[in-house]
Amino acid sequence: MNNEKRENSFRSNGWRTASYIYLAVMLVLLYSPVVIMIRFSFNDSRTNVVWQGFTTKYYDKLFHDANLWHIFFVTLFIAVMVTLIGTVVGTLGAVGFSKTRFPGSRLIEDFIYFPLVLPEIVLGIALLLLFNFNGIRLGIPTIIIGDTTLVLPYVFVTVKARLSGMDPSIEEASIDLGANRMYTFFHITLPAIMPGVISGAFMSFSLVLDELILTSFLADAATVTLPMKIYSMIKRGITPEINALTTIIFLVVTAGVVVYLVSSEMVERKQRRVEERRGEAAE
Repeated sequence: MNNEKRENSFRSNGWRTASYIYLAVMLVLLYSPVVIMIRFSFNDSRTNVVWQGFTTKYYDKLFHDANLWHIFFVTLFIAVMVTLIGTVVGTLGAVGFSKTRFPGSRLIEDFIYFPLVLPEIVLGIALLLLFNFNGIRLGIPTIIIGDTTLVLPYVFVTVKARLSGMDPSIEEASIDLGANRMYTFFHITLPAIMPGVISGAFMSFSLVLDELILTSFLADAATVTLPMKIYSMIKRGITPEINALTTIIFLVVTAGVVVYLVSSEMVERKQRRVEERRGEAAE
């Protein structure tokens, strides 16, 4: 009996050690490129291949590079617009499909998922032919339309998953108490699905911020986004200014995610305290 216990303990410890090693390897694979990028943003070398000393001069050059900042703000504008449109349309679509059923609704829902599995190059060619056939000039508006098509299913999936775990009796109780559909949506449904909405928005923003294939098909000669700029520099070598800019973007996004996680945890704790107080008062 003791031998069996020792064996089980040894196996459980072995699996625990293996899981820790696996987690460590995954973290190294995920974040070592980011660490290298941040390190080389301080590299005193224009070629950015060999470490030649620490410097911050490329951050100074970055803040004085008007062309690069223009490209970045164009990319940021596209990402923000696509995120807003995709989040609103995707959320309303998920809510609508979860509340109503009509002939062909299942087929339409399956078509919404289609861009998730469709190669981006196919989607890019299809949209390019569509715009050319209708005489629509390529530029920022066509990029926004194309990227919205790309991110819409992600928002739809995350919000629909949140809706599937929501108790429908809460909305029914609100309507029974005299609230209309609009009030119920903004005060009951939307707060309940907000984590899914925010997750979809974050996913949309990150997808559009580094989108290259679809943007390359839908941009005109005058429109350049940050991924297109970086890709065009690969043959000549990526300058430290690009590393500095991507480092700043990474730190800002990381700070935003941390703020979101901390605020979500605080809200959940507050809700738990309110529920505990209600339970104590009921007793």
